[in-house]
Amino acid sequence: MNQLQQPGASPHYAGSLFIVSAPSGAGKSSLVKALLAEVSGIGLSISSTTRPARPGEQDGVDYHFIGVPQFEHLREEGGFLEWAHVHGNYYGTSKAWVESQMAADRDVLLEIDWQGAEQVVRKVPNVVSIFILPPSMEELERRLRGRGTDAEEVILKRLGAAQLEIEQARRFDYVILNDDFDQALLELKSIVVAARCRFNQQMARHGQQLKNIGL
Repeated sequence: MNQLQQPGASPHYAGSLFIVSAPSGAGKSSLVKALLAEVSGIGLSISSTTRPARPGEQDGVDYHFIGVPQFEHLREEGGFLEWAHVHGNYYGTSKAWVESQMAADRDVLLEIDWQGAEQVVRKVPNVVSIFILPPSMEELERRLRGRGTDAEEVILKRLGAAQLEIEQARRFDYVILNDDFDQALLELKSIVVAARCRFNQQMARHGQQLKNIGL
């Protein structure tokens, strides 16, 4: 087993793996974007997908665009931390890429749904999972309608799915109530900073120094 699958292995990765999940309209993407802009040393994982690139999308920037046979081969070989089949296309998170980033002392953030999060937690016991909640269902609906980009049936579908998604919050390590954006961002940044101070991460980064003082 590799270090990512076996937390007890030595040496440990210096980087941490974070999962951020939320129902559509809770403000997850805005919080993640602000976090990445304000906190160095953390990067957003780029998923692999079998769907064609849309105009303006770049391979290796928006997604890793690969064919179905390659995706299925990687899946069978255990190459994905999590994967899903959505609207006729495959999406997955590369295990090798995540491991390489963590080994290079970089934190990795996965912006995925609760089902993908469940797959990752089974494989990475020391992952830090975070769920973003809206302040109320009424506010969630207001935000979804305020986008002005979705048809009514899409909004209703997302509202229907939101309740099931919200019930999954109890499965996560941390829950952030996104009522005030600045406060929610502060809490998200605090979780990242605290995770970097865990013993294994500190030992991986400052092992010799810690050994010199008796650890």
